[in-house]
Amino acid sequence: MKLSDFDFDLPETLIATRPAKPRSSARMLVCDSGAIHDQVAIDLPDWLRPGDRLVLNDTKVIPARLFGERPRLGAEGPTRAKMDVTLLEPRADGTWAALLKPLKKIREGEVIEFSAALSATLEAKEDGQAHLRFNLTGDDFDAALAEAGAMPLPPYIAAKRAADEQDKEDYQTLWAKNAGAVAAPTASLHFDEALMAALEARGVRFTHVTLHVGAGTFLPVKVEDVTTHKMHAEWGQVSEAAAEEMRATKAAGGRVIPVGTTALRLIESAARGGQIAAWEGETDIFIYPGFQFNVTDALMTNFHLPKSTLLMLVSALMGKEVMDQVYAHAVAEGYRFFSYGDASLLIPKG
Repeated sequence: MKLSDFDFDLPETLIATRPAKPRSSARMLVCDSGAIHDQVAIDLPDWLRPGDRLVLNDTKVIPARLFGERPRLGAEGPTRAKMDVTLLEPRADGTWAALLKPLKKIREGEVIEFSAALSATLEAKEDGQAHLRFNLTGDDFDAALAEAGAMPLPPYIAAKRAADEQDKEDYQTLWAKNAGAVAAPTASLHFDEALMAALEARGVRFTHVTLHVGAGTFLPVKVEDVTTHKMHAEWGQVSEAAAEEMRATKAAGGRVIPVGTTALRLIESAARGGQIAAWEGETDIFIYPGFQFNVTDALMTNFHLPKSTLLMLVSALMGKEVMDQVYAHAVAEGYRFFSYGDASLLIPKG
């Protein structure tokens, strides 16, 4: 299985830089047993049955992008160098792992100053990452980060425009609860109050799980033999109550449908024994064609990058030939791609 097998031509004009308004007005390509239908996200209830269960990732994106200055006293007097920081995850020792630019020009012990009275000291460099200790903790840190930080938009959007205040609303799901992600579970961004009400009226049920999406989700695959690719690890949790809801749904003949690849990867991690069970920890599960799905019956997701692990995941669920047709149709019909783009509902042959 070669990386080149998952490549396709994507016009840059199809990369969305802002979401549809309202959220549920985004287009939605439905592929049901190989047949393709052009729909809108608000039509989702028409494709679901009473008793189906949507699995929602309730992670909350933190405003992890920080812009600061590093004061230094040089031979020619004091200087202030600009620093670009993207927080990745908190570490057990109280520091944060972060991407820092320019990493080569800062030394351990130096301080970076941000707005909102927030500052951080570089304690170590490791594997291209910085370990930062902030001057604030707890609620004080959260409040300062909310004021000083910007949403960590994906590279393909950040290359086109800077994050702004609107992104703090747009890049957050309706049910975001547990802070810790540095990327949104973007399929969930198509849901608004109108769609949720329509789904409830249809008899669709909801289960919440948590997977803190990391920056590693944007890392490219660099090996030609994709089966040798090493996935990044992300922390997730499926509660016993959530597992029981999914077991009950399947026992009653309903379908378990994760919203987003993050929810899918989490519940399949929790079902490696053959049945969904309570689970907590870090998962680096890599799903590519040949994978045996134990709990997922269908998937709602966005359109993904060429040569990405997420494209491999949907190909595992639907079959590569089907996904080749889906993506060719999406490009030809002008669907909008990636995090702020349109949706797809993928229902494999039963």
